[in-house]
Amino acid sequence: METTGPVISSFGLDYLGLHNLKAAHWNLSPGSLYEEALRRGEAALSRDGALVAITGQHTGRSPNDKFTVQEETTSDDIWWGPNKAFTEDGFDRLHARVTSYLQGREVFVQDLYAGADPEHRLPVRIVTQHAWHNLFAQNMFIRPAYQDRRDFEPQFTVLQVPDFKAVPERDGTRSETFIIINFKRRLVLIGGTSYAGEIKKSIFSVLNFLLPAKGVLPMHCSANIGPQGDTAIFFGLSGTGKTTLSADSSRTLIGDDEHGWSDTSVFNFEGGCYAKVIRLSAEAEPEIHATTRRFGTVLENVVMDPASRELDLDDARYTENTRASYPIDFIPNASATGIGGQPKNIIMLTADAFGVLPPISKLSAEQAMYHFLSGYTARVAGTEKGVTEPQATFSTCFGAPFMPRHPTVYAKLLGEKIAKYGSNCWLVNTGWTGGAYGTGKRMSISHTRALVRAALDGRLASVAHAPEPNFGLLVPSGCDGVPTEVLTPKNTWSDKHAYDATAREVARRFESNFQQFESHVDEKVRAIAIRSAA
Repeated sequence: METTGPVISSFGLDYLGLHNLKAAHWNLSPGSLYEEALRRGEAALSRDGALVAITGQHTGRSPNDKFTVQEETTSDDIWWGPNKAFTEDGFDRLHARVTSYLQGREVFVQDLYAGADPEHRLPVRIVTQHAWHNLFAQNMFIRPAYQDRRDFEPQFTVLQVPDFKAVPERDGTRSETFIIINFKRRLVLIGGTSYAGEIKKSIFSVLNFLLPAKGVLPMHCSANIGPQGDTAIFFGLSGTGKTTLSADSSRTLIGDDEHGWSDTSVFNFEGGCYAKVIRLSAEAEPEIHATTRRFGTVLENVVMDPASRELDLDDARYTENTRASYPIDFIPNASATGIGGQPKNIIMLTADAFGVLPPISKLSAEQAMYHFLSGYTARVAGTEKGVTEPQATFSTCFGAPFMPRHPTVYAKLLGEKIAKYGSNCWLVNTGWTGGAYGTGKRMSISHTRALVRAALDGRLASVAHAPEPNFGLLVPSGCDGVPTEVLTPKNTWSDKHAYDATAREVARRFESNFQQFESHVDEKVRAIAIRSAA
């Protein structure tokens, strides 16, 4: 077997059962990975230097094809409701088929860290079939110094082979696609999909299982630091604005997607960003937009003119979920360490397409736990096949697909840390105002930015707040740069009766969703649920 690369770990690939490979390329630089990807025809080069890859039929995650191996060391701690079980024997057989498939082929290896805090970081090895996926992994995780890779011993490995397709009748999968986590063997198998996000989300899922046992809260959130050293975290599902709002030029970016909250820090899991870029505006989001024009950025499913190599970020012919993967230092104000202090403010983002939630409201600790467990947002018409009107979506902990443990494990940790460190909590609606989707309009980004900045710098905490009747939320009486009527959703609706009816219906959906958690939370949080449904 040929081995190439600037640093080849003394801890080889035998533990993976990888034998008779044609070649293994270790820890290649971005430039070398560009050359390999272009030589193999895996991707194309844009006019400004980004690497553009098309992922085929899989342009997003495949949650129905994700499994966790059921085995004795972790089985009692897995939330088996949404986490689908896979047998140990089935995993071993599929792994053997994957390694057999790779004989005579080349692989690319990156030795990396997940977690910026040395006390909690996880050494991970990402082994990929294609060069561009290896560059993606290098962008998304933390790159050790070369001298630290010589004896690098991974504590978890991802083996990603997109061209290998499972046979469901033989392999026990749902389809030809599979993402399977084996905590006992500390190995993730990915096949049948070229969507690179499966790599980073599988490691996120791993950390979501491992860290709570150490008293660390893993979070699907972005985070930044203000001029006074105050840390803020932004929870939110895709499309709610956590990447946009955390990339504030007046604050230092810790990270845009996945973090841990320990007793000493808030720390980034990643070394890069994975931003949606569909219809990205250079005026509204200049820092992120600039990354699409840089060497080292990987663009997924972005349309490019084949002759001029000019990008068209507005073209969604492949998917609405176009993505850019880039090292975090491509953002000018990014933190060099990926570590911040205890959070002074916690922002929970929702894109309410029903237009009934206030643009910002103050939360008690119990309300924060309630909305964390709820993880509410709303899909709008046209975003998915069959969606013709707004649909309420509840993804507990703002990341249900990546939570191996029961949600109340994470909520309990959140409540304990809010109580211990006195964090202020806010619910921010980046969705609709003046009516539901189709009648109202999207919340002004300038208004949202003004409200978030006022919350973070302490101005909103000092103004009077009044409760609104449907959700028990405390709404501020005013904020510089935001019209007063915008702060109370009912005031923006021309049909007040329609607002009341819609708000009651959304509150009812909150109540119905929360019933699954009521027996797991204390009386104070249950009381919040009852008030929300009143």
